[in-house]
Amino acid sequence: MKKIRCAIYTRKSSEEGLEQEFNSLDAQREACAAYVASQKHEGWVLLPEHYDDGGISGGTLERPALKTLLNAIDAGKVDQIIVYKIDRLTRSLADFSKIVDRLDAAGTSFVSVTQSFNTATSMGRLTLNMLLSFAQFEREVTAERIRDKIAASKRKGLWMGGNVPLGYDPDGRTLKINQSEAKTIRTIFDLYEQHGTVRAVKEEAEVLDLRTRMRKTKAGKISGGRNFDRGHIHHILTNPIYAGCIRHGDKIYDGQHVALIEPDRWEGTQARLQNGAARTRQKKSGLQSSLLCGKIFDETGDRLTPSHSKTRKGARLRYYISHRLVARSGEANLDGWRLPAQELETKVSGLVQSMLSAPDFAVRIVSQAQASEIGVMQSRLATLTETLRGTVDFDLVKRIDIEPGKIHVTIDDQRIAKAIEIAPDGIETDVLAGSFAFQLRKRGVESRLIIAGTPTGQDERLIRNIANAHRWFEQIKSGKTFVEISKTEVTSKRRIQQMIDLAFLAPDIIREVLEGKQPLGFTSDWCLRHSLPSNWKQQRELIATL
Repeated sequence: MKKIRCAIYTRKSSEEGLEQEFNSLDAQREACAAYVASQKHEGWVLLPEHYDDGGISGGTLERPALKTLLNAIDAGKVDQIIVYKIDRLTRSLADFSKIVDRLDAAGTSFVSVTQSFNTATSMGRLTLNMLLSFAQFEREVTAERIRDKIAASKRKGLWMGGNVPLGYDPDGRTLKINQSEAKTIRTIFDLYEQHGTVRAVKEEAEVLDLRTRMRKTKAGKISGGRNFDRGHIHHILTNPIYAGCIRHGDKIYDGQHVALIEPDRWEGTQARLQNGAARTRQKKSGLQSSLLCGKIFDETGDRLTPSHSKTRKGARLRYYISHRLVARSGEANLDGWRLPAQELETKVSGLVQSMLSAPDFAVRIVSQAQASEIGVMQSRLATLTETLRGTVDFDLVKRIDIEPGKIHVTIDDQRIAKAIEIAPDGIETDVLAGSFAFQLRKRGVESRLIIAGTPTGQDERLIRNIANAHRWFEQIKSGKTFVEISKTEVTSKRRIQQMIDLAFLAPDIIREVLEGKQPLGFTSDWCLRHSLPSNWKQQRELIATL
């Protein structure tokens, strides 16, 4: 009799209860194992590997255990997937179609132990498709009904749940004032009226020791009780809930709760905030003029001209684009460059500084210089580069030429001559030109410039997660479990499991991250979705492709 190798897959959408000794995943596995045992006469054999996804929605295929299981199927190690219910495998008809294609290619099927059919038969697949279609339809209708109900309730001024704002307590479908917290809210508005900036309010709030609300979750975790940061203060100042209103999307309705701040006073605060933001944008716009205007050219000789666009929130994004894209706008099949301005300016500034600080720059720049003169020039160049450190001075840039794979930077000979106090005709101009490897990499709608000799930029979040992973690993070595660590660190067990691989990064990869030289795609978000190999060579090969 041919053996049918069975793998059990379990899933739970939320992390609630997973810390229990016998949780939902264990219950699913126990039921599936019993079903496999009942089919022993058919040659069914249970594989020992566990494929469990705890705290992950069935609306996505980005699940570590599911990916591992599908890879095992592709490798011919599994003949049958056993699930407790269909929706444990997926809740999406489109995702189910992708899974079935992989199962069919590997000659594998799956069985739901509480729904009497399996995908080994055509009738089973038809039934499953029908069930998933109705399930998807029901979810979409339910979601629409809930959205409509929430919108209608908010139009009536009802409180529809969520985190209760500081200064209020829940009172059925409305809110009532929490008198002790209300003093904090009124003080924040008073401070803004006195000082006029969120930064000043934050500083004064720290002096007064104003604190956020302390919250306790069902699992016993405590958060809050900290000093206000600027984002939290801005949210309070702009929240219409304090003026007795309810926000839904971009609309505001009169609420049924009592206002903490007089509506006229709240409106005055909004006007003052907007005026302050407008002045800040105007100031920044003056500082962020297109400093390389007229100095950049592409491989066709076409000049790159400044351009900008605006996000939905009104932020101004600057670019340098090939002039032909403007002059011949609307033409089909028109190619050209579109480079993020601020990043290009920062990268070029770094390249100029690296050229000036090269050890042999002073020696090569003047062909007939005496040894004593070279020492003086080196000293003057050192002063110049120190002055430029952390700043942008594009008067030193004479011309920039861009072509696929290369960026050429030429330093202005007149400016350098003046800086090191020599005659311009005594400078070797060839030394003032440098070529660097150049790449424009896109990630979604974002474009990033990768230029040899300039770092990608430090990723503070990734550095912090690497440090956390090392600390968690030391706790694991001391005998602590993931659950115990999660309680101590006030984070989820799932996040610790996702990030613990960072504790095993190769030293040279960690050094690149600390120096901001890691590949653009190697981020904390990438680590949440992917597992890192333990082998350092494999790590380097994988991360190099990002």
